[in-house]
Amino acid sequence: MQYKVHYAPGLIVAAIVLAAQLEIAWFLRNEWKDRLPKHALLAVKGLLYFVWFITGAGILIDQFGFQYSALDPRLLTAVVAFAIIWGFTSGVSINIYAFARYAFRNTLKFSPGRRRAVQAVTATAAAAPFALVGFGAFIERKAYVVREVDLPVPNLHPDLEGFRVAQISDLHVSAFLSVRDAGRVVDITNELKPQLTLVTGDLISQPGDPLDGTIRELARLKADDGVLGCLGNHEVYAKCQAYATREAAKAGIRFLRHQAVPLRRGNGTLNVAGVDFQSFANKDNYLPNSSSLIVPGVSNLLLSHNPDVFPAAVRAGYDAMVGGHTHGGQVTVEILNQTANFARFFTPYVAGLYRLDGRSCYVNAGIGTIGMPVRLGASPEITLLRLRRA
Repeated sequence: MQYKVHYAPGLIVAAIVLAAQLEIAWFLRNEWKDRLPKHALLAVKGLLYFVWFITGAGILIDQFGFQYSALDPRLLTAVVAFAIIWGFTSGVSINIYAFARYAFRNTLKFSPGRRRAVQAVTATAAAAPFALVGFGAFIERKAYVVREVDLPVPNLHPDLEGFRVAQISDLHVSAFLSVRDAGRVVDITNELKPQLTLVTGDLISQPGDPLDGTIRELARLKADDGVLGCLGNHEVYAKCQAYATREAAKAGIRFLRHQAVPLRRGNGTLNVAGVDFQSFANKDNYLPNSSSLIVPGVSNLLLSHNPDVFPAAVRAGYDAMVGGHTHGGQVTVEILNQTANFARFFTPYVAGLYRLDGRSCYVNAGIGTIGMPVRLGASPEITLLRLRRA
């Protein structure tokens, strides 16, 4: 048995899920047991014990990365997904219920009609998180959108003005996104008729996912100046960086691993450089020696899976950068014109176009999911970038 201990993100998820289950257990012991008939109470307890067992197993698998040779990785993925979905959804639901119980604890004691009305509203509100998760899992998760964006690039040569670059990222072909789904993304991308297509990492999620099938679909990508890319953190986790690079090259896709490719259009040159995933643990030394990939006197574009390297890319001298990794937050809520999501704990560059010292970074929201197969407020994205002189 092999395991690896995750750091803060896994601990945060585990703490949130545990807190929600403790709250549910408190209400079961102190309120619900006296209101439910004996047989109904036994049924609720049995169901909750089963759910808690699966949830606990999922959190352990997610936190410690246990690898059981006798179990299908897809089953383990499903258990982890159930644990996270149930943990967060039940947490929101039980807190809505708790708030309603507190807010109306005195006002409705002597009005049975109002009590029934409030109970109905409370039940509907408490069920809403489950309905939203269902929408995110079955509807929005597969609702691919095309975003067309102007990418300002300093000193862009006039012959490169309007150069069309398609970007796809974070496919995560796995138990929750099939090779066929990846093929649909390829078809949509080709319909954009880009001059260059970029694939910015995380083709799969874990060992055992269909990497070969994914590469076969990506081989159908068509662009005048070819297909370039960089690798993501899940290629590192799956230990398939070398294999993915080699097999993709056979299919006509070049993953740039601390490499650069100059593309000429008329008298203009776009130098496209790519780096491997830059670990957050090395955040004080992002992009070591990457300035050696820069070509003076032309526009330099960096491909980096994780976008939080943007300030380092600006310091190194890159004119623009594209990345992914964040999934646009995957589950995002807008509050007072600001988006709130889990990714914001780790990077300010979550989705869309960012500018720093006259340089640009575009963060693609990605296609697939990780942890739980749900997207809310962060639709899966295929991007068409048009280079514009800054």
